[in-house]
Amino acid sequence: MPDRSLSASAPFLEVRQLSTRGRPAIDLQAQRGECICILGKSGSGKSVLLRLVADLDPGEGTVLLDGIDRNAGSGPAWRRRVIYQAAEPAWWGPTVAGHFPDDMRDELAGWLVDVGLPVDILQADIARLSTGERQRLALLRSLARKPAVLLLDEPTASLDQATTLAVEALLGRQLAAGLAVLMVTHSVEQAQRIGHRRFDMVEGRLVQQLQPNPQVNAA
Repeated sequence: MPDRSLSASAPFLEVRQLSTRGRPAIDLQAQRGECICILGKSGSGKSVLLRLVADLDPGEGTVLLDGIDRNAGSGPAWRRRVIYQAAEPAWWGPTVAGHFPDDMRDELAGWLVDVGLPVDILQADIARLSTGERQRLALLRSLARKPAVLLLDEPTASLDQATTLAVEALLGRQLAAGLAVLMVTHSVEQAQRIGHRRFDMVEGRLVQQLQPNPQVNAA
């Protein structure tokens, strides 16, 4: 596992008093190269938080990226840098290839192999793919857009253990390159493997788990 020690500098992503529809306000900070895992019961507000950070749902509060308020630019410009990937991502075209930039094909071929998908899946019809195939392709689609922050909502929920580990390894390499990740997961084991910090969502509030995470934080 590459060294992912985190800088003590100003936060890369900063959430201040973010709230919606009467939910408690949330403060959260993330550094470049950091994966923050969020666990909790269904309906506790995990996905809502990711959507608020992505500026997809109306809310109150402040979100900054590298010190710049998201309101300094347009919503679409923000969502190109801070990408939200839903648990069941949408697809706007009939085939896989139409969802990826042409200039990413060489790098994409390597990613497909990394997550156990054949290169010729790019010619496949979306409707004929399994849930697990679509889930992996959605992650690659998000990475292909070179985000600064990736907001992942249960990105491996439909995958077996071996494929989940392969996806985590790919995410680990992206983290080592400076990507920041907020990830909702129901798997404590996954959070222990990949999360630099772990939080429980309890009645709309984030409660940090204080146990050390040597698998991730060790140099």
